[in-house]
Order: sequence, then C-alpha cells, then structure tokens
Amino acid sequence: SDLQAIARQCLEALDYLHGLGIIHCDLKPENILIKNYGRCEIKVIDLGSSCFQTDNLCLYVQSRSYRAPEVILGSPYDPKIDIWSLGCIMAELYSGEVLFPNDGIVMLLARMIGLLGPIDLEMLLQGQETHKYFTKEYDLYHINEDTNRVEFIIPEHSSLEQHLPVSDDGFIDFLNYLLQINPRQRPTAEEALKHPWLSFPY
Repeated sequence: SDLQAIARQCLEALDYLHGLGIIHCDLKPENILIKNYGRCEIKVIDLGSSCFQTDNLCLYVQSRSYRAPEVILGSPYDPKIDIWSLGCIMAELYSGEVLFPNDGIVMLLARMIGLLGPIDLEMLLQGQETHKYFTKEYDLYHINEDTNRVEFIIPEHSSLEQHLPVSDDGFIDFLNYLLQINPRQRPTAEEALKHPWLSFPY
C-alpha cells in the first residue's frame, strides 16, 4: 500500500541520517515531499532544524503536534524523537486528522497518556520542564488563566485501536511500536524497518 511505501522510505531516510549522527528534529507532513505520485516516491526535506547528536541539544525542537514526550519534558533525547514524529504522521495519513492537536502542551501530554499509557517516572525525574506540567505527586495540571487557579487534568483513557477507524491489526501494532512513550522502548529506524507490517502483502 501507499502507506507502507511512505513509511518504508521515511524510515530509510531516517536510518541514513541517523547513521551520520544527524537528528532531523522537524519531521512533519509538510517535510515529506511526494516525488512521484504513480510510484509513490517521497523525499524527506528541510534539514533547517536538524542537529548532530554530539551537539548541545536544544530544548525546543520539533513542531508541537509531532513533538516527542522526552522533548516536551526537557529530558535528554536522541534520534528516536524522529521515530515518534513518524508515528504521529502515519496515524494522520491514515485518518486525515492530527493525532495530537496543538491546543497546549498540557492537553498534548494528556492525550499522549490517554492514548498510549503513563509516562515513566524515570522520564519525569529527568525532565527539566516536568515541574511546569506535573505536580510533585506527578499529577498533570495547568494554571487557569481566567481564575489563576491550579486545575488538574485527568487524561481520558483510550487506545490507538479505539481512536483510529482501522481494522488492520498490523498497522496498529506498527504505530504502537513507533509511539512508545519511553524512548528506550522505541525502535531505531533500522529496527522499525524490520516490522512485519511493512512487508505485509495487501
């Protein structure tokens, strides 16, 4: 399918970049260029925000709807932030809707937790920005600008299976693989290329 072709080519591009020690840092639909519609050939473009893994990593990278949880929390990050972005893009290409709409960081985190499960304590402890979104008891909160009061946010629990109108278990498994909240459990581009969904005959 076209989705498989796009995913495979994006992963091949990321595998190449990551092999050079480069993190794209701004993977989003606008940065995937269709080169040939008939053969579904794509190019990953716009390395203007990219950085080397060895650089002092910038706190604010990635467009918000495609931003990995470790970046939001201000935790250390690596090329796997690009894998997260690709997972968001693939869900969007399937459904036609942004997986994590940009209506504030706290709501973004609430949606991530609701769809994909809790954020590991290790990540919360490492995050320079964690205190902006979580209390000391690790409850999600925000300050209501009208009342200047703290409001707690309780994520609505769901799953990708429930959220996306898809009956393809292989595709859902692929998305869940890319969208692991903990980057240690998220695959590299090379590992993701071996996922069985990419070679499933449709």
